[in-house]
Formats: sequence, C-alpha cells, structure tokens
Amino acid sequence: EVQLVESGGGLVQPGGSLRLSCAASGFSFDDYAMSWVRQAPGKGLEWVSAISWNGGNTYYAESMIVRFTITRDNAKNTLYLQMNSLQSEDTAVYYCAKDGRDRKSRGSLYCQSWGRGTQVTVCS
Repeated sequence: EVQLVESGGGLVQPGGSLRLSCAASGFSFDDYAMSWVRQAPGKGLEWVSAISWNGGNTYYAESMIVRFTITRDNAKNTLYLQMNSLQSEDTAVYYCAKDGRDRKSRGSLYCQSWGRGTQVTVCS
C-alpha cells in the first residue's frame, strides 16, 4: 500500500522559511518521480514542483523557481521541499504526490497518489 506522510508545516511570518518532508513507503521510491502540489484557502490545486526519480532533474512553477528547492533522499525514501522568503500567498495545504508511471514508463497516468498534506500558514 502506497503511503505518503507529509510533515514540517506550521505557522511562519512573511519572509520566513520552512522545510517540508514527505516520508514514502509501500512502493519503490527510487523508481518514481515525485511532486509537491498545494491548495490555498478557497482555491483549487496548484502544482508547485517536481523531481525526477534520481533527483537529476527538477522543475518549479515560475513563482517558486527561486524561493523553493525540491530534493530527495532515496536512501531514506524521503522527499523534501525547502521554502524560503515565504509570502502570505503561500498559505496552503501542501501535498506530496507520486507519479503514476515509474522511470520505465510502467503503470498508469491515472494512478498518481498523494498524502493527506501538511498545513503551511504565512501570517504576521
């Protein structure tokens, strides 16, 4: 059973930093690209960042390309998101997600999994 458990969220003032973690289990973590998505209050889901199976390639939404850094530790089956210079607009529930297909294109695009999320609140 795929399990994704986010942690590291909390309350931070504008300009502050947080480091989110996602502990993964139940699948071959180092075979899958991983992503972070978020949902702000009253808004829909927004893609934040992604990282390839071995960490060799990273991708960011334009508004996060400088402030956020996605990394992974395959030995620990853990995904990270370092968030700096946080703004009020970054307030959201942050979810980590597993791609539906592995690095050999096995699986289905519709089999993407995600965790329950961790709350990030940026407020003064």
